[in-house]
Order: sequence, then C-alpha cells, then structure tokens
Amino acid sequence: MKLAEDGRVGTPVDGTIEIWSDLLCPFAHVAVHRLWETRAKLGLEEAVRFDHHVFPLELFNGPHPRRGTDTEAVGLGQIAPEVGFRVWAEADDLYPHTVLLAAEAVLAAKAQNLRASELLDRALRIGFWLDSKSISHRAVILEIAGGVDLDLARLAEDLDDGTYRRALMDDFATSQTDEVQGSPHLFLPDGSSAHNPGITVHWEGPWAAGYPVVDSDRPGIYEDLLRRAAKR
Repeated sequence: MKLAEDGRVGTPVDGTIEIWSDLLCPFAHVAVHRLWETRAKLGLEEAVRFDHHVFPLELFNGPHPRRGTDTEAVGLGQIAPEVGFRVWAEADDLYPHTVLLAAEAVLAAKAQNLRASELLDRALRIGFWLDSKSISHRAVILEIAGGVDLDLARLAEDLDDGTYRRALMDDFATSQTDEVQGSPHLFLPDGSSAHNPGITVHWEGPWAAGYPVVDSDRPGIYEDLLRRAAKR
C-alpha cells in the first residue's frame, strides 16, 4: 500500500485486508493466526485475501533482541496458547537478529500472487515461533518456501537480484508516517483500520527486561474485520 497523493495511506480493494507487520513481532503472529483461523471458520477463504506489507522493526530499533521476543512470547502464550509460541530453542548464535531478507521474500512471493505471499508469510512465522528456524538465512528461507505453492526458482532469483528490496524500503518509508501505527496494523476496504486488533497491553519493567501484561483481549473482533473485508 503506497501513500496517496495527499500523503495518507491508500485504501485496499474489496476482499483484501492489508497487514503491516514484522515477522518477529509476537503480536503480529497472534493477529495473522487469528485472521487465518477466523477466515476458515467463516468460510471466507475465497472472499478475503491478505496483502502483506513490511513494518520493519529492526530499521526502527536495530537488531532484534532475543530477550524481547522471548518475554513477549511468554506473555502472549498465556492468552493465546493455540497460536503456538516457543521461546528460542536453538543455539544463541543462530538467532535471527534480522529478518529483512525473509520479509523481502514475502514481497517477492506477492509478485507471483497474493496466495503465495500469504502461505510464505505464514510458514515463516511458524518456522520461527514454533520450530526455532533461523529465518534470516537464505537457505532456511528457501527451504521453508519449498513447502509452499509458489515458483521457487523465481523466488530464489528475485532474492539474489534484490528485485523487491526497493519495495521493502518503500514500505519502511510508509511505516514512518503517522498512518501506520506499528506491528500489526490492519487496513480494510471500508477505509477503517485496526492496530493490534482486540489487544491492549502494558509493560512491567523495561522492555526486553521486564514482561508484557495483557490488559484486555477480544479475539472476536476478527469476525467483524473479516466480514467487513469480504467481497460484496
């Protein structure tokens, strides 16, 4: 989603929810899981597509810290255990402090079709959060992509050529505007949006050293979001 001429974020087409997020954001992992599960529950798989955009936290804050993701995973795992959270289980030196290449892969898959990018985004999140896969590495990204219905050779070529690097940086430019509030932020065809849908949270202690406390959680909001996005 590009900025409109007046400097504001544009509106997605009917039947599309635009998702601005970071692959290592646990709140985004909850949002994407609930979108997938609720879409299936409502039978809207053919009526609603997810259009992924990058809100690259590492370009705002520097390399992803393991302690930050681990503490947030523990906090969110208590309210949404069905989403699937695990603290990092592999060696510390394999932890993916950057996921820009993985995010670029999702954009490259989107150039093939939205379904391919949906599947790859989902598989990368599950690979990291459940299986402790180092999704910063080209070989790991392509291994995961090999299990997804997409053109793998084309994806590898696009990654090696950096074909969608500019698209990623354009998303970063948009992420720095007031229109996109953080990861995750969802935009709907009716012009509305929802940042971190249904969840309010505060931190006890400093970030990455303390822990998040969820003040409220309303997962039912996803039914409303999906119905509003469905094609009329």
